[in-house]
Amino acid sequence: MYLTRFEINAARRAARDLLASPQRMHAAVLNGFPADRRAADEHGRVLWRVDQRGHQTLLYVVSPNEPDLTHLVEAAGWPSTQGWATKPYAPLLDTLTVGDNWAFRLTANPVRNQRKSDDAARSQRYGHVTVAHQTGWLLDRAAQHGFSVPDGVHKEPDLTVQGRRTWRFSRQGKTVTLATAVFEGRLEVTEPATLRRALTQGIGPAKGYGCGLLTLAQG
Repeated sequence: MYLTRFEINAARRAARDLLASPQRMHAAVLNGFPADRRAADEHGRVLWRVDQRGHQTLLYVVSPNEPDLTHLVEAAGWPSTQGWATKPYAPLLDTLTVGDNWAFRLTANPVRNQRKSDDAARSQRYGHVTVAHQTGWLLDRAAQHGFSVPDGVHKEPDLTVQGRRTWRFSRQGKTVTLATAVFEGRLEVTEPATLRRALTQGIGPAKGYGCGLLTLAQG
């Protein structure tokens, strides 16, 4: 597995077009791999996320194969001065042990399944849109992904929700509505193997649209 970081030049028109559409960004990320290296395998899948950190717009990609982002540098970067950085992910994944504490960041699509009233056998996904419901969504799933969220100040989980947004875009002639939220906080490792899977396979739905990539940092 590999972790890649690419800084987007948001002043360029092509970059703004990509940032405005998760569907276009997804296609651009996949174009960094040959067709036979885009599918998920036993090691993981292609995951990506766009972060806004101060004046920087950063694209992170986790992938089973090393990407070539030349096309993104040429269209949405600084072709003459800056490329991208890729490093093996195993050194971090292999160090995870029970009881470790990490700062984390995750962009996710918190949803609930609700049965349609006219058909008890079918259910439909609805996005959580309140901070309380989005927070509860992640806390309810922490254990199954190999971590817990310890309490911070005021005996509340050390977790914040920000960057809440509702996307709407067209896909195959239909309008897709996607509610996303950015989670930041601290986690404690409870099951290293399970957490490694979450880091390489993603959390929640809409992984093709920039959701599901959990990253860790010391601090």
